[in-house]
Amino acid sequence: MIPSSVKVFLVGQPVDFRKGPDNLLSLMREADCDPFSGALYVFRAKRADRVKIVWCDGSGICLYAKRLENSSFCWPQIGAVRVQLNHAQLMALLEVLGWKRVRPINFRAFVSAR
Repeated sequence: MIPSSVKVFLVGQPVDFRKGPDNLLSLMREADCDPFSGALYVFRAKRADRVKIVWCDGSGICLYAKRLENSSFCWPQIGAVRVQLNHAQLMALLEVLGWKRVRPINFRAFVSAR
């Protein structure tokens, strides 16, 4: 279960998917990120059908991996950028939806008239 307040960073460059969680976190260290901050780091393969997510939960390093059989994930253009996603965008990405269309909606809390 992923808390909605967690920071999620999507890495724009494809990585070698033979890398394990330690090597993926070392890539984040090289990019001046704190891999032990609790943030989730989302990596893509050259083929758009694979994703790996690495994070540190305080007791160890966690790795989530998903490979699609007949479709591909919706990725931003390949580049040396890091995109920050919100919780809803991450869930849309993992469900193979158009995460770029997911936007936060501001609403006012319901106030009952007494």
